[in-house]
Amino acid sequence: MNRIYTIAIIGTGARGAKAYGRLIYKAPDRYKITHLCDINPTVLNTVGDEFCVPVENRYTDPQVFFSEKRADVLVIATPDDCHVEHCLAAMKMGYDILCEKPLTDKEDECKQLLETQKKYGNKILVCHVLRYASAYVKLKELLDSGKLGKLVSINWVEPLGYWHQAHSYVRGNWRNTAHAAPMILAKCCHDLDLIQYFAGSKCDSVSSVGDLTFFKQEHAPAEATMRCADCALKETCAYSAYRIYVERWKEKGRPEVDWPYNVLVSEPITEEKLIRAIETGPYGRCVFHCDNNVVDHQSVQMLFENGVTATLQMNAFNQNSDRRVTLFGTYGMVDMVDDKITLNVFGQPAEFIDPSVQNAHEDYAHGGGDSRMIDALYGMISGERPLATSLEQSVESHLIGIKAEESRLEGGKLLLVHE
Repeated sequence: MNRIYTIAIIGTGARGAKAYGRLIYKAPDRYKITHLCDINPTVLNTVGDEFCVPVENRYTDPQVFFSEKRADVLVIATPDDCHVEHCLAAMKMGYDILCEKPLTDKEDECKQLLETQKKYGNKILVCHVLRYASAYVKLKELLDSGKLGKLVSINWVEPLGYWHQAHSYVRGNWRNTAHAAPMILAKCCHDLDLIQYFAGSKCDSVSSVGDLTFFKQEHAPAEATMRCADCALKETCAYSAYRIYVERWKEKGRPEVDWPYNVLVSEPITEEKLIRAIETGPYGRCVFHCDNNVVDHQSVQMLFENGVTATLQMNAFNQNSDRRVTLFGTYGMVDMVDDKITLNVFGQPAEFIDPSVQNAHEDYAHGGGDSRMIDALYGMISGERPLATSLEQSVESHLIGIKAEESRLEGGKLLLVHE
């Protein structure tokens, strides 16, 4: 019989509760959620009721929450700038940890995290969920099969989607580096992790360019107002909050539970709630009149110590948000678009692979990556199987992102990752 591990969650928002929390709650033979902490009492109590957590085990003050160890495992899903503080506190208290990415945008904090883990011996899983998604698992299998020969280079395109940029990085929590990591880490932590994973080596040097080009006050149409609710363009502007949240929600069949709409309002989602949020909340602001400062496009060039080269292009200006990946080897290449894989071994007919059919998980978020990562969490804490993403590996990809942002701010200067 499996041991049941107790789980505490700090940060009961979209990822902590609605993604990881729900998956954990649906596995009562492995986990039991016993304690919650969130500074928003309304959200805290809604989630507490959903997960059947006693009222006395719900905390709005992180200091009180951290006054003693509450469970076997701590899920950290607080804002980006809290991750290091909470992770360090949890390690010192003896928790095993599931921590949302990015960990930090500071090199010295990466070092501090590794030193603290070494001192206390905690098991730590960082939420690089795409490592566990069907398409990327299949790409790694093809790479390891030897069919491509020796890997030479990687071309990686991260098209955010115009509405996702507006939601998360113009109106949302990751819009400003005063409160969140730079976008190359906040959005591309997945991509940098996978590039480093596929390259199979530490990164030697990085250069990067990019900027915030479009989402600025000077690009606001003459008719635009500060909020979409009373704007003459609310029915026609591509970035209208009304179109992104109300019209798209209707087109999806008016789901009562769905992202990103459940970021704006409590569940069950209704049209009335969404309209009220647009009228009064941060997600109803005009995209040209927000306090955002993160980029809307960025390019990163990488050279790895084993000679593999890689490029990463992140861009907001696209209809869809399907990553495009090409791995170039000495005897073949593999392309992936929208999770559909094409394998070309030189001199042989192309092979077309749809890895989504391999996904047997009920929850298909991140291509099944969320579900598989929660499975991997159990394997890690129980010792049943080795961890696919160690803290050391995660720090390596974070360092690439940190140096990429430093290079961007210095006009594309070539920088060594390990100096």
